[in-house]
Amino acid sequence: MPSHCLVTGVAGFIGSALAEELLARGNSVLGVDCFSDYYARELKEWNLRELRVQAGFSFQDADLRTADLASLLEGATVVFHFAAQPGVRKSWGPEFAGYVENNVVATQRLLEAVKGRALARFVYASSSSVYGDAPDLPVRESTLPRPISPYGVTKLAAEHLCGLYARSFEVPTVSLRYFTVYGPRQRPDMAFSQFVRAIREDREIVIYGDGEQTRDFTYIKDAVAAALQAAQVDLSTPWGRVYNIGGGSRVSVNRVIRLLETMTGKTARINAQPAQPGDARHTSADCSAAAADLGYRP
Repeated sequence: MPSHCLVTGVAGFIGSALAEELLARGNSVLGVDCFSDYYARELKEWNLRELRVQAGFSFQDADLRTADLASLLEGATVVFHFAAQPGVRKSWGPEFAGYVENNVVATQRLLEAVKGRALARFVYASSSSVYGDAPDLPVRESTLPRPISPYGVTKLAAEHLCGLYARSFEVPTVSLRYFTVYGPRQRPDMAFSQFVRAIREDREIVIYGDGEQTRDFTYIKDAVAAALQAAQVDLSTPWGRVYNIGGGSRVSVNRVIRLLETMTGKTARINAQPAQPGDARHTSADCSAAAADLGYRP
């Protein structure tokens, strides 16, 4: 049965792709975004261009930290909370306050606003950054989270808030720990975007570390499918569950660059720099719980 969905962070990479799929399936969508200055507004407007012309879509330029959330939630049966301040490296130092406000305080306000409402599901976009440098791979949801960046700390805090509101007020939350999502419309600061632009423009690619660090890359369509499955599947209580959402394999940064060289027919120019604080050496997701409960198949 079609639902009315609230999608926060709708002008972003995953949020815009999710909204498109929700509309394609006959749902109505209220998209919310505040156009933070993390990257150019023009790119976010580009993400919205096809959504704005669809009859089932409406948009509100609003900041979750200050907005009238009751009006935004009017009639919503499913909330997809994908708004966040992204970026591991920028979360150090004085900018951390913004991460706390956007990732923790805004999430708490939204959870408080949905408390007591007849909501079918509250799907929160968490991150593999909550794990940090896990000692054993692939990581399961039972692995003790040990974030190694301020960004990871804020994502874990918001995740804990989802669990807390689920246990205390029966808010039907499900948190998805996404592992390095990539694909069309990904942010310009993400590795694939930077690497492709640099190779095409014959500029140096800055690599932090030796390039043998690995990531579990998740394609955008799989990330969207997981969100839809989390919203639709008939999960029994208790709420507050957490699921890993990965792509199913680990790929090194060096391997990514070699693949891009093959695709472009050009040789990458590498500028090797020391590894940065907050960057995990390896990530790898055990998605067996998502497969069993959600039917997730990347």
